[in-house]
Amino acid sequence: MATMTDKSEQAVPETVSPNGAGQQPATSAPARGIQVTERALVRIKAAMQKEGISPEQGGLRLGVQGGGCSGLTYNIRFDTQPRERDRIFQFGDVRVFVDPKSFIYLHGMTLDYQETLMQQSFVFVNPNASKSCGCGTSFS
Repeated sequence: MATMTDKSEQAVPETVSPNGAGQQPATSAPARGIQVTERALVRIKAAMQKEGISPEQGGLRLGVQGGGCSGLTYNIRFDTQPRERDRIFQFGDVRVFVDPKSFIYLHGMTLDYQETLMQQSFVFVNPNASKSCGCGTSFS
């Protein structure tokens, strides 16, 4: 069970279905902040350990930048520490950093992880995106 906390927002629990599919935040109201599924958390923790990123200091940085075929591109990487104006979301021992400008576009988003026969990747489920490209990394 993952929870999201922020300096100004309350925790929102997530649920995991028995088969691990269709993980959605357990609320009937629109999601506040950023959500991360259990499946994504497992991958983030493993990657942080492999990269030598300390959970106490570092975390996953989610962002948005101009570019891509639909206008904006998702950015995901590890960072050794949060920046001064970042929103910090805590999911167990995983922290997620989002800068104020990116938060405008990512507010209400869920980060998931999918594995298929063809690929393994993080998936941004973003209710703010009016359209996205075929590869899923660009949106508007």
